[in-house]
Amino acid sequence: MNVEILKRIRIERYIFAGLMAFVMILIAELSGEREIIFPEICALTIGAWISEQQPWICNKRKMFFLVSIASLFGMLVTRYLPIPLIFQTCLCFAFTGFILTITRTTLIPIISACILPVYLGTKSWVYPISVTIMALMIITAQWLMEKNHLKPKNEYIPCEFDYKYQIIKWSKLLVVFAILALIPFENHQIYFLAPPLIVTFAEFANPKSPMRNKPFHIIGLMTLASATGCMLREVLNLYLHFPLTICATLACCVLFVTFDKVKTLFPPAGAILLIPMILKTQYLMTLPFEVCIGATVLIFTAKLLFRD
Repeated sequence: MNVEILKRIRIERYIFAGLMAFVMILIAELSGEREIIFPEICALTIGAWISEQQPWICNKRKMFFLVSIASLFGMLVTRYLPIPLIFQTCLCFAFTGFILTITRTTLIPIISACILPVYLGTKSWVYPISVTIMALMIITAQWLMEKNHLKPKNEYIPCEFDYKYQIIKWSKLLVVFAILALIPFENHQIYFLAPPLIVTFAEFANPKSPMRNKPFHIIGLMTLASATGCMLREVLNLYLHFPLTICATLACCVLFVTFDKVKTLFPPAGAILLIPMILKTQYLMTLPFEVCIGATVLIFTAKLLFRD
């Protein structure tokens, strides 16, 4: 394929990803069900649709199962387990590490899918049902794109996990995360550890991740994405009374242009971009600062403690 065709195909993928976010938020606004808004949908579409090579080792069937079961578990923890928030979060973190290990996959965005309902106090069955439907839409669209040669086919080879190593790794991740979470959770500043940042932490804990060579790129992307989402929500939605669908669509456009400029696709940036669309208004002014600090601490902690 020549350069023009490849560029057109990439733009088409960006349009599909933006439409997915638009439709999700439109349905949430029309129905009045905030639980339908699933920020990680942007991360999943970036990885499954936009990226030339899917960044996770996971087939479509397992992706559907993992995203669905993670969202359900997070909602059930919030609904039926009235323990302190930090313990709920650690339980969800441990659960996602367990199911990723037994399924021999690396679909770490499910961490966010599991922890988000805990952060938001979501007890509605609408959340896991809508997430399951959107997961089905993502894998169906990915299959259609592959069939019509809009993106390369994802070749799935299960990870050859050393289970002893994985148990040690996830236990270490859990302990380090719990220690880092003590001060933010004690002071009710949980978005220093926003769910997409926890995904970033897990990504940088992988010694083979190519992102480890770009820590400042990723910190900048995460900060820019959160600032873009907050600014557009604040200005367009709260002051000019534009619908959230317009805010989310414009935010996606800014992020996709940024991806092209810096030549770096990082799915968690898509999730942190849409987090402001579901936050209470008092968090919007401080979120970009919290994301910048949280990303810096988590990324360099992972680089320091998790090496070959």
